[in-house]
Amino acid sequence: MMKPIPYGRQNITQADIEAVVETLKSDFLTQGPKIKEFEEAFASYVGSKYAVAVANGTAALHLCTLALNVTNGEKVITTPITFAASANCVRYCGGEVVFGDIDPITYLLDINSVKNLLESAPRGTYKGIIPVDFAGRAVNLEEFRNLANEHGLWIIEDSCHAPGGFFIDSQGAEQRCGNGNYADLAIFSFHPVKHIACGEGGMITTNDPGLYERLLMLRTHGIIKSENAYLNSIEFAGGTGNYPLWYMEMQELGYNYRLTDFQAALGLSQLMRAEEGILRRREIAERYQNAFAERTFIKGQSGVIEGHAYHLYVLEVEDRLGLYNYLRDQNIFAQIHYIPCHLMPYYRQMGWKEGDRPYSENYYQRCLSLPMYPTLSNEEQDFVIKAVTEFYV
Repeated sequence: MMKPIPYGRQNITQADIEAVVETLKSDFLTQGPKIKEFEEAFASYVGSKYAVAVANGTAALHLCTLALNVTNGEKVITTPITFAASANCVRYCGGEVVFGDIDPITYLLDINSVKNLLESAPRGTYKGIIPVDFAGRAVNLEEFRNLANEHGLWIIEDSCHAPGGFFIDSQGAEQRCGNGNYADLAIFSFHPVKHIACGEGGMITTNDPGLYERLLMLRTHGIIKSENAYLNSIEFAGGTGNYPLWYMEMQELGYNYRLTDFQAALGLSQLMRAEEGILRRREIAERYQNAFAERTFIKGQSGVIEGHAYHLYVLEVEDRLGLYNYLRDQNIFAQIHYIPCHLMPYYRQMGWKEGDRPYSENYYQRCLSLPMYPTLSNEEQDFVIKAVTEFYV
């Protein structure tokens, strides 16, 4: 039997190991120079002005909602087809999550669904939108930005699935996920199954210097070390004419959401081959597409999409449970992405129910993510394709 084939897998090379070991032998395990180096390299990769490395993608989302001052009762729109953290970050701040529906073709948050929510409520009801670059397909943020400007909303782009992905704007230009041209903030995850693995880890990108400075403070307990921004007097601090070098102030309630230097070293090493990984993911997607193009029982994803980062390759199939179990019997560990957030018990108790978001719910009944990662061999992929096809014969 074929060795186990998961839906996603990290790829740790000798260069990665050496980068981590070098940092482990250095003077800094955390709060050292590798953090800044990783942040600058990642900002350059996506095309943003600033990047802030954090402990994980959920921490990144939480810091974004804090930096944008989400407070009790404020309403924010997101998609139900995402990992729960995309919605939960609003709840961490006491805000209210309102789920739009997805476009049944792209699986992304449907802008018309969002528009309907905004236009059916008094202006000011909603504060922001969190679109998700689901499976690696980039949201057209130019369209969402125009809508957000109309209604005075901010945008957090959840790009956990899509570093290196892009969409083409109305001027024909590539707009990389997280470049900050249309979203106020964007977030990424470095979980092992993502494009860039740090074990755990995340990144926030922005072009707004004010948000950048606030994120840095919130990431580290709300503490600042900046003489120009101190609120207590020099005398209180213990200085004469200047603040002493040891002095710092906690000015807001922040968190310890820092990334370590050895994680940053791993991220930097992985970032160096990020484009190579995306090219391989697109090759895998094309092979799946060619294999299933004539299969009427599989909806699949139409064509190999320009700018798609292919974190996932999602099928929509009949008898999803039967296929899922059959694949497991063949040592192929497909996965489901995702159970609609609005039907999780936590959100059901807030009044959400089946039938509220029909496209998302229909998608969930049929979706299945096949193995997708750069080190998936052609032989392994052929085995997956053969198993899927044989199940429906």
